[in-house]
Amino acid sequence: MKKLMVGMALTATLATAVTPGFGSIGGNQEKAYAAATVTYKVTASKLNVRSGAGTTYGIIGSVVKGQTLSVMSKSGSWYKINYNGRTGYVSSDYVQASGTATPPAESTTYTVTASTLNVRSGAGTNYASIGSVKKGQKLSVVSKSGSWYKINYNGRTGYVSSDYVQASGTTTPPAESTTYIVTASTLNVRSGAGTNYASIGSVTKGQKLSVVSKSGSWYKINYNGRTGYVSSDYVQASATTSPKLVVDSFKTLGNAQQVILVTADNYDTKSAKIQTFEKVDGKWKQVLTANGVLGQKGFALSKKEGDMESPTGKYTIGTAFGRYANPGTKLPYRKITANDVWVDDSKSSLYNTWQQKPANGRWTSAENMDIPAYDYGFVINYNESRTPGKGSAIFFHVGTNYTAGCTATSKEQVVSILKWLNPEKNPVIIQSPVSELDKY
Repeated sequence: MKKLMVGMALTATLATAVTPGFGSIGGNQEKAYAAATVTYKVTASKLNVRSGAGTTYGIIGSVVKGQTLSVMSKSGSWYKINYNGRTGYVSSDYVQASGTATPPAESTTYTVTASTLNVRSGAGTNYASIGSVKKGQKLSVVSKSGSWYKINYNGRTGYVSSDYVQASGTTTPPAESTTYIVTASTLNVRSGAGTNYASIGSVTKGQKLSVVSKSGSWYKINYNGRTGYVSSDYVQASATTSPKLVVDSFKTLGNAQQVILVTADNYDTKSAKIQTFEKVDGKWKQVLTANGVLGQKGFALSKKEGDMESPTGKYTIGTAFGRYANPGTKLPYRKITANDVWVDDSKSSLYNTWQQKPANGRWTSAENMDIPAYDYGFVINYNESRTPGKGSAIFFHVGTNYTAGCTATSKEQVVSILKWLNPEKNPVIIQSPVSELDKY
């Protein structure tokens, strides 16, 4: 049972004093760039043009093979184009440059636009704040991770929300990590980008390095859990492939082509990271990253009725629901009425099922469904055997503070996920502490 705790302050989950804490999909992450366009040609027989940078956005038209597009900028794997006087987006997988130029991309130098912006230890509001930056301050952006920029902050690695910084140049930050091979017999790793910095160790010929970014003629690397620097004269790039996604290593997905991944730092935290992934042409692609909340007491080792904990595990997706009309989901959808309840009476033969009042002796307790937390959501198919006392009414729904056993995020994100989910792609939801993802 998960009655959302209503009325608690939302500010505890905000990214900054002035910013909303929840991630956004696709085009919301993109900044506007005033730069020259680049001409591309469509390679697919027919290619959808969408209103934002992602398949969750509505289709506003289409283009056909051989058609010339004027590309303004790139946002992830999507190109922003001029389409019949409107702004549209097409997948970069199905267009090809007609010259050798590339579309403009984001700048390594950014300016803070918020009055105060938190710098966090990781790419999400669930990570601790390690300081802050002020409006107008210049930031050196190392790379982008979802809707967060990785920056150098007082000699440490920090992350800021991309929604509250603005590009001031036109160069591209490097990818989150690139693999390089050492070409020198022995190469010093230094604490800073220069020979005047102390050596913190060394690497040898043929050793592979994970390069985070470049500073002048020095590469920033991960070295035994520390940040180190090596001269770029003595290493050589070995690949330019994208970093591996967490779902690429999962072995239990079967025929699932859509995955909602809900993770937390440990069992006891109520803060969660929500990511969605979809398999396209045999390859997993990340669609969304958002912040969410779990039960008040975090994840459950063994879920029990009323324990205020969210169950871990992998589950299929059940019926979508809401107090309003279907927002556009392909899932079976049920509109909630004032009489709808979910039975949480372990002694009832209707335990863990959706019913309607009056009870007429069929149960002694049930959860009212007609509440704001259930404006939109879907059923997580937990305890389908309806084992008494094992837990009931486990949903993915609207919420920003904590739940009594469900998983929740902002209404905007819930609706986006509902629109994205496709039962033909056998979607599943996985809930787990980060340390136990190897189970899947």
